[in-house]
Amino acid sequence: MRRVSFPMTSHLRASLRRALTLILLLAFVPCSLDAQQPATTPTAAVAPLSAVQSPAAAAPATASASAAAQAPAPTADIDPIRSPDAPTPPAATAQQVTRNGSGFLLQQNVEEVSLNVTVLDSKGRIVQDLQKPDFRVLENDKPQTLISFQHADVPVSIGIIVDNSGSMYKKRPAVNKAALDLIEASNPKDEAFVVNFADEAYIDQDFTSQVSQLRQGLSHIEARGGTALYDAVVASADKLATDAKHPKQVIILITDGEDNASTLNLEQTIRRVQQLSGPVIYSIGLLFGDEMSRSEAHRAQRALELLSDETGGIAYFPGSLEEVDEIAAEVARDIRSQYTLDYHSTLPSSVPGFRRITVTAQAKGHGKLFVRTRTGYFPTEHAPASSTTPPPTTH
Repeated sequence: MRRVSFPMTSHLRASLRRALTLILLLAFVPCSLDAQQPATTPTAAVAPLSAVQSPAAAAPATASASAAAQAPAPTADIDPIRSPDAPTPPAATAQQVTRNGSGFLLQQNVEEVSLNVTVLDSKGRIVQDLQKPDFRVLENDKPQTLISFQHADVPVSIGIIVDNSGSMYKKRPAVNKAALDLIEASNPKDEAFVVNFADEAYIDQDFTSQVSQLRQGLSHIEARGGTALYDAVVASADKLATDAKHPKQVIILITDGEDNASTLNLEQTIRRVQQLSGPVIYSIGLLFGDEMSRSEAHRAQRALELLSDETGGIAYFPGSLEEVDEIAAEVARDIRSQYTLDYHSTLPSSVPGFRRITVTAQAKGHGKLFVRTRTGYFPTEHAPASSTTPPPTTH
């Protein structure tokens, strides 16, 4: 059987939702109507909007103004003349400026942010009767206005990523059964792919809704090599961003050890997923038994918890293989019971840096509610153009 190693893309081809082109505007000073007085005042130079960055980048404004004052006046045969009663274009800012009839329209290039949200009560039960006004969303501590609210069992694109290292050999039958049970308990319109990873990650089944094909992909057990967990997660997130049909995306990660073979570290992995506004990660750590020392198990548990917490998922640590099937059923319920909240960020996309998100919920008849969602994102405009994972090879 010919296997192609998981394509760890060198160029992110994920489509940008709200990519808007910044327009170069020039302001012109009309020529004097008095033919006896030659024009002596040079036209003020206007920098392209694409050059307007964050406030820090715009600091040397005095030098720019001085350079503009020394620029030669444009000649009348190459510069259009604005009539004396024509509207004056707005000043260049970190906004998109377009002509609207006889005037001008200013629009900010902002992010549309979508959040998958799970709400639990004080006893850990999923709460499913909340309405839009019950939620409050903050981005960098500033309130955001919801533009869309949905609570429905929508189709999901799922990456099933399973550790195929040597220590997993005896655990794979129970793991495979749990993964298939999860798919069968999910929305019939869901699509999923299977990645088996050891020191490299391989797609053993591409996107499909057929349980029989997923079963065949999961059955490819080699049980060899190390554990390149972080590389497998990043490559799977890239694949979801590039090839998934559904905007709601999930990774189911099952492993019994800590990463020891990736080119990326934990921090880089989390950052990459956040830069993609990527999938919710549910981790299942099979850390029982004598295969690892206590310190190794602690490090592995902490890594899985961070991967899940930062993306809005949850990490599970069963005490035996018998518990894995029950956990898979719980993950399926969680996915199908989520709220989807959308908002337009109050920050322009041109402002770089991580945006931290906080979501709270409060409703009459409920006590204290606990909300789980991703902790934040990076604006699309500043997302990297390529992945740091290695190029694909073939077997």
